[in-house]
Amino acid sequence: MARKDLLKSVIDQPTEKPVDGGRSSYAMRGASKSMKVSIDSLAENSKRLLEGETIVEIDPNIIDASFVNDRLSGDDTEFEELKTSIAAGQQDTPVLLRPHPDHADRYMVVFGHRRVRVARALGRLVRAVVKDMDDEAHVLAQGQENTARADLSFIEKSLFAKNLLDHGQDKHVIQKALTIDGTLLSRMLSVAQTVPGHVIDAIGPAKQIGRDRWEDFKKLMAVKTNHGIADRILGTDGFDQLDSDTKFEILHSKIAEAGRGPKRRSAKTAPAKRTWTAGEGRIKGVIGRSGKAYNISLTSKDSAAFGDYLAGKLDGLYAEFLTQTEESSSS
Repeated sequence: MARKDLLKSVIDQPTEKPVDGGRSSYAMRGASKSMKVSIDSLAENSKRLLEGETIVEIDPNIIDASFVNDRLSGDDTEFEELKTSIAAGQQDTPVLLRPHPDHADRYMVVFGHRRVRVARALGRLVRAVVKDMDDEAHVLAQGQENTARADLSFIEKSLFAKNLLDHGQDKHVIQKALTIDGTLLSRMLSVAQTVPGHVIDAIGPAKQIGRDRWEDFKKLMAVKTNHGIADRILGTDGFDQLDSDTKFEILHSKIAEAGRGPKRRSAKTAPAKRTWTAGEGRIKGVIGRSGKAYNISLTSKDSAAFGDYLAGKLDGLYAEFLTQTEESSSS
């Protein structure tokens, strides 16, 4: 089968298991409940690091990224939205920097990477608070600020945990940085250490894919012969142009389909569901049926407005459906 035919054959296929309902859903299911934290408390911690401090303006070209990465690529939409907002006004919230531990006259980002990138792109100075801190204080501030904003996906948090461990941070520090318990940390590390790094990088942040799906995928990737299948799919024409969630779904479904991964214990047929994206990522959805129910779950920027618009059209859409059904049955 040609490589592009392989991609075409799977892109519209339903997945074998429903997609988690976004970043919040995986945090509220089963053992993942341990990831539920007091967002107000964490946000307050971040705020306290900035309040009462002198805000200075610094050239973004002398600012380096954090020594530990906490994001995958795929945030272009969010970056452009932030860039437009700051270009129209100003950078309202300062970033947190520390003097660079290895290079004099340079700084390192603790949190606020996107704002630094925006300032660099706009040719502006960065409004920042600068604080002396060691690596442990750095990762605690970075991890808790990200958790407070709740915009990192499960796999990004898992990679952040792995990167911290690889940099020699103790597990109790990582738990405090991500506000998770030891059990969940072990599971996150297991996913990040089992799924090959280049596969995770190719998939991207997968914002709608939660812990359960990643753990299932981890079991598939624990089988070494599945690595070749993954690499073959990654190399198909057009794969790199797909959105992150769809990349995950294609890899998961095709590898499971190959029958080389561990067999599922559930005897029930999983509901047929698929992901849908439009408007260059401005709206995303999970669509499919379960028994007699048919569900459409919308996320991202335009979800509320489009949902209201769709709800207002339901009577007319159903009338069109009845008309087409009657015409089909009479022909």
